[in-house]
Amino acid sequence: MNTTPESSYILFQMLVVIILTACNADRHSFDASGSFEAEETIISAEAQGSLKVFDIQEGQTLQAGQRIGYIDSMQLSLQKKQLEAQVVALAGKKPNIPVQLSALQEQLRTSEKEKIRIANLVKGDAATPKQLDDMNAQIEVLKKQIEAQKSSLSISSEGINKEVIPLQVQIEQLEDRLGKCHIVNPIAGTVLTKYAEANEMATIGKPLYKIADLSNIILRAYVTGTQLSQIKLNQKVIISTDDGKGGYKETEGQIIWISDKAEFTPKTIQTKDERANMVYAIKVKIGNDGTYKIGMYGEVSFNGEGK
Repeated sequence: MNTTPESSYILFQMLVVIILTACNADRHSFDASGSFEAEETIISAEAQGSLKVFDIQEGQTLQAGQRIGYIDSMQLSLQKKQLEAQVVALAGKKPNIPVQLSALQEQLRTSEKEKIRIANLVKGDAATPKQLDDMNAQIEVLKKQIEAQKSSLSISSEGINKEVIPLQVQIEQLEDRLGKCHIVNPIAGTVLTKYAEANEMATIGKPLYKIADLSNIILRAYVTGTQLSQIKLNQKVIISTDDGKGGYKETEGQIIWISDKAEFTPKTIQTKDERANMVYAIKVKIGNDGTYKIGMYGEVSFNGEGK
């Protein structure tokens, strides 16, 4: 078939249009982009001393409440024993009130028996009323002596109890410090960075390791002011990441935070409107099956599907 130059040019234009249309159809667009991050927690030492055991590795998964090491606590244990010995010594000084009152109480019982005997003698005119009055007076004196002695011994005992209280508080403080010598992981997650090694010296507040829960990960993305009307808190969106095969892996996420302040567009972040100088940060939370890593880039589509 013979073709003219005009028809060849028309066929060429049609071919270009078809190719461009196909390219545009395969092109992946997005509403916002950003990078993945996690809520990181730095765990620090709560006691001072040598790290006797510190058995964790970067990348290791830890459970909440898992004991991972301990700091030397010998001096604290000795201080606690010393205070406990002081408490025992003070307790030994407390008066035994029943024993120390027993002599006077025995005299009182004897006098009361004598009073009954004299009262019977008075009825038979074998004793005088004065003898009965003297015995009653003697009984009253003994009762007052017993009360005075009891009061004195109680005051002495109470004073010793008050001396023991500060020591008991110090013991409780040492027990708290001893408990903090055990390094217990507070949250479930993955160890990102390890800052210390076994046998190093730890001080209160010294960072030991950084941990983050990677089962849920956050995509921090940026939107322009004109896009704010398209999003709201708890809105479901689609997160797209490169699947390594020339395509995209899509996962549903949820917007959990929208900044109320504008900031300059980060140099590494693309926006739908590249002319935008000021953008708003948002956080999108997604479940992580291990695919997403901190620092990876992702793209957000607001309309519920990648375009």
